[in-house]
Amino acid sequence: MKASIQAISYYLPLQTLSNEDINKLFPEWSIDKIAEKTGIINRPISATDEFSSDMGIKAAERLLEEHHIDRNTIDFILFCTQSPDYFLPTTACVIQDRLNIPTSAGAMDFNLGCSGYIYGLGVAKGLIESGIAKNILFITAETYTKFIHPSDKSVRTIFGDAAAATLITGIESPEEQIGPFVLGTDGKGAEKLMVKNGGMRHPFIHTEAAFGEDSLGNFQSSDHLYMKGSDIFVFTLQSVPKLCKELLEKAQTNYDEIDLIIFHQANKHMLEALRKKINIPAEKFYIFIEHCGNTVSSTIPIALSEAIKDGKAKRGDKVMLVGFGVGYSWGGTIIKIA
Repeated sequence: MKASIQAISYYLPLQTLSNEDINKLFPEWSIDKIAEKTGIINRPISATDEFSSDMGIKAAERLLEEHHIDRNTIDFILFCTQSPDYFLPTTACVIQDRLNIPTSAGAMDFNLGCSGYIYGLGVAKGLIESGIAKNILFITAETYTKFIHPSDKSVRTIFGDAAAATLITGIESPEEQIGPFVLGTDGKGAEKLMVKNGGMRHPFIHTEAAFGEDSLGNFQSSDHLYMKGSDIFVFTLQSVPKLCKELLEKAQTNYDEIDLIIFHQANKHMLEALRKKINIPAEKFYIFIEHCGNTVSSTIPIALSEAIKDGKAKRGDKVMLVGFGVGYSWGGTIIKIA
């Protein structure tokens, strides 16, 4: 039995933040400059009363409907988020009840960001190929925009909210459908992308006195999302080419035998820098970010879903998936399109 991705659907909130909206708030950010630097035109923004579980459920319901999946066949729920509804209970348990998935199903959350989809595929593969589960509903969902300080004009240009739902099923096949994997972690970069307050170590402060302003005029606080973009850029350029090389070696293949490559959709500037450094042909490198923004763990499944719809990834194709970012954490795998 081999784990295989059978279907993907996603959900974007109705509310959006456009480049025109950002320009009105911060006139020094021109509309053209934002688009050129980030590759993003619109970012979906979760409603005030819309949270990760709500978006994940909408993505899952869309998956079940679009692909005619019987929810009673789901025997495990994986939920990847860094913006859970609660500290406890596990949000996956809440989702199981609201989706009316059988109580015989297992359910668990895991906290991981931009590499979360890769890690989730690895966990799903292990559950299926060890015989623990047969049909896994894997949901990624983030409301990062709720972490952003209203006056932090830097990260507001990048992040959007979204959820994606993936059905991973065990099939009879002599060939790997997901894998091999290359994973990595460097916790020394933890503070480069962080919401410091809110956990047990540092409770929320919620006072204006805690706010600070950086050299570029971005207002920040330990209650909000902080990103040291320059350091993350350097980390990415150092780690991702090595990851890709190791993954190809582990799979005993090369770029000629890979049909499509999808990286975490961080921003256009970073993606193009990586593509050129690794020397990936533009026609094999898929970007889907204009109307989503950086949706963290959902960028890869959203892009993969669109690549399949566009005919860029066809049945039997080999697709390299690579995630990297917050943690620092990175991971890559190769999948075969079912």
